[in-house]
Amino acid sequence: MSHRLARLLCFALCAALPTLSAKEEATPVPTEITSKHFESRSTDTEMTTLFTGDVVVTGTNLRITCDRIEVVSMRLGEKTDVVAEKNRFKSLVATGSVKIIQADREATCGRAVVLPGDDKITLTETPVVIDHGANITWTGDSLMLLRGERRVLGNNVRLVGPPVRDLGFDPDKKVPAPATPAQPGATQAAPTAPAQTAPAPEPAKPVPAATQDTAPTIKLPPSRQGQK
Repeated sequence: MSHRLARLLCFALCAALPTLSAKEEATPVPTEITSKHFESRSTDTEMTTLFTGDVVVTGTNLRITCDRIEVVSMRLGEKTDVVAEKNRFKSLVATGSVKIIQADREATCGRAVVLPGDDKITLTETPVVIDHGANITWTGDSLMLLRGERRVLGNNVRLVGPPVRDLGFDPDKKVPAPATPAQPGATQAAPTAPAQTAPAPEPAKPVPAATQDTAPTIKLPPSRQGQK
């Protein structure tokens, strides 16, 4: 494969796959494509590069395996050039047991399509996307990975996430009754003072017995008998 074709496919892959955030950036490494068969054909208006048979793409924090990859680009050079000096990416289609691994996200499907200007990769034919970092799996009729974002869109999507704690209740645990809220404007009764106990009466003091005085003796003069 010529150096120019390798650059073209590298550009197509960079445009196709979601980019990583600055926090997740890895040291850049060369993009390498291996396959059992390679074919490149061109017309006056476009060039098609085809890889078939155990296709493996490796690059910076990226690995793609599939049965077939087809890259189509528009020719911008002279029509007589065997290899155009400039090409514009038109589409990239990976088919057959497609598996894409980038950072902690993994996607599998039967067909992956990238179109220019979409800033996304569309997965169809039983697509599955797994985010190992968040422990979330998406499946659906079609899934889309957005370029530069950790988001997944799709149709008829089923999401499986991590387990959550039991939100039920313990039937043996007694729940206190809620306090009755005070009514607006209601006058609160003053607290009742505790009842005071009357002191016990003091025992009556014994009254000393009265002293009995001896009545005075009155002596009357003797009566005179015979006096009239």
